[in-house]
Amino acid sequence: MTPFQRYLAEEVALDHVEGLISRREALRRLGLLGLALPAATALLAACGATPDTDPASTPTPLAASPSGTASPAGPAPLPTQEITFPGPDGTTLRAAWAPAADPKGAVLVMHENRGLTDHIRSVAGRLAASGYSALAPDLLSREGGTAAFADTAQVTAKLGEIAQERFVADMKAAVGELEKRARGAGLGMIGFCFGGGMTWLLLSSGETRLAAAAPFYGPLPDDADLTGTEASVLAIYAEQDDRVNATRDAAEAALTKAGLTHELVTVPGVGHAFFNDTGARYDERAASQAYDYVLTWFGRHLS
Repeated sequence: MTPFQRYLAEEVALDHVEGLISRREALRRLGLLGLALPAATALLAACGATPDTDPASTPTPLAASPSGTASPAGPAPLPTQEITFPGPDGTTLRAAWAPAADPKGAVLVMHENRGLTDHIRSVAGRLAASGYSALAPDLLSREGGTAAFADTAQVTAKLGEIAQERFVADMKAAVGELEKRARGAGLGMIGFCFGGGMTWLLLSSGETRLAAAAPFYGPLPDDADLTGTEASVLAIYAEQDDRVNATRDAAEAALTKAGLTHELVTVPGVGHAFFNDTGARYDERAASQAYDYVLTWFGRHLS
């Protein structure tokens, strides 16, 4: 199992531990990720799960935002456009594109392990409304896009099968498309959860066109070397996200070694995925503060 596959599997286990999905659903999702039943059961136990009294119970869907009235962080989003653009080796890549009326910069928006969802489209639209043209690529473009899969568990499983080299190639193509559509603008990048990991991955690939990046609670790739990038990095962590926070010190060391302008911010009192307003862990206050902090960072390094 690769580090990213392990990360995806642990996300499933923690969703179960926190009561967001049933044990049966967790085992189904772990099976799609390639874990046999004994390994899946061991992972659930290692993450703090206890056996259900009724393991065959109906899967519990992910809950909505706990308040029911919480508002997404940032302004009302501008509409996004579904576009395609050339990828590596003659492939065609898909993305959501949101142009700003008077752009101060342009930002690549990397999705979570659920693929290119309406939530990520909304983030791109909000960035555009804030003055930053935004491109949100679909890392499952070569499979027909996120919408080609029956459910989010299948999306996550497929993402776990893809080699990091392909992710890097597709993200570099997306940076090129962003550069073409926002000529002369400073280029930035933001990503959430899995997409935060993708942001770290692209930074460690020697990508030099990015001036700023803001990975949200993303796992740092093993032995990440950031000396090939010139981006100023704002890394956002959640206080109650021990799993991702375990890579925080390594990220700090890699950023320092590379001599990059950087700031690591740990948001108090919240857990993993606190920015996602469609999920049960959403925290409106923390998300709004983080969004404002990102805008300040992009304003400083992209404008």
